[in-house]
Amino acid sequence: MKYVDFKKYTDENGAKPIYLFEGEEAYFREKGETLLKSRFLQEPTLDYISFDGASLKGDKLSGIVDALNAFPFMSEKRIVRITEFYPTEKEYEAYLKGTFENPPTSGMLLIVNSAKPKAGGVAFAKKPNVTHIDCGKSDEETIKRWIFLTCKKEGVYADGVTCGKLAAYCNLDMARIAKETEKLLSYCEAEKIGRLTDELVDSLVYPDAEYKLYELTNALARKNYGTFMKILNELAVKGYNELSLLSALASYFKGLYEISCMKGSDSEIANALGVKEFVAKKNREQAAKFQKGELLRVYGDVYQAISDVKCGVITPPSALKTVTARLFFGNL
Repeated sequence: MKYVDFKKYTDENGAKPIYLFEGEEAYFREKGETLLKSRFLQEPTLDYISFDGASLKGDKLSGIVDALNAFPFMSEKRIVRITEFYPTEKEYEAYLKGTFENPPTSGMLLIVNSAKPKAGGVAFAKKPNVTHIDCGKSDEETIKRWIFLTCKKEGVYADGVTCGKLAAYCNLDMARIAKETEKLLSYCEAEKIGRLTDELVDSLVYPDAEYKLYELTNALARKNYGTFMKILNELAVKGYNELSLLSALASYFKGLYEISCMKGSDSEIANALGVKEFVAKKNREQAAKFQKGELLRVYGDVYQAISDVKCGVITPPSALKTVTARLFFGNL
């Protein structure tokens, strides 16, 4: 199941003997652990033990079984947590199979892995008595749903458009989304507001630099000079000097050009580039707004300006002004 369904599942089904939190999204893995410990662990000192999976090889795997079979002292469950645990199928058969097939009723095993097993490793998700929580890279719809459900739980309504804006402003970074959602809900509670709106998000959440670059590039694609300069000034206030702005622009346009040359689905391109599918989708949409060859010319202009600065031909402020003039008033 996806993490967004985990709390409801736990509410309805209670404690399960073995949980596998698997995926790159650290926020979901950590929150899943916290939820289970808050519900079933009353005495962490006596009834909780954590292992580093990399150190568990061969006979040492027996320590997991022993720890899990120990009876809890003051808690509902004795919780055994293992991080980055990737044993071989052979080790599973020799040391763990019996425990997975007949887990102790008083214990709870949490396996917390940031990646799926490699060839030859145990696919815990397919083993008996395992509740698998997918903590993989979060797509836009999953995060929008998380924001919606989190707000709903606090009695605040948020529609899909507003949830999408918050997600985009935070560039789908779950750690930041969680903090910004908490801030927005605190404001709603203090002001007795029952609906999260676009205006509230705009006033209380500052878009991260990646999103501002996205807006900046959209302004260029629309040839909107006023908006382009407004965003440049906002980034400057946030600590970007002229050279760092030029470098960020060069990197961004280079990425847009590369993605415009790639074939395949958003998911395939995201996997190839090592980015979230949402980022690949938005970058492809943005790249499509430029005429053929324009992205490469824009990148060339920005790169040339950076080279001139490094060679002492021009100062950074002059370079940024020159690039801006070329982009809007030159022959693109």
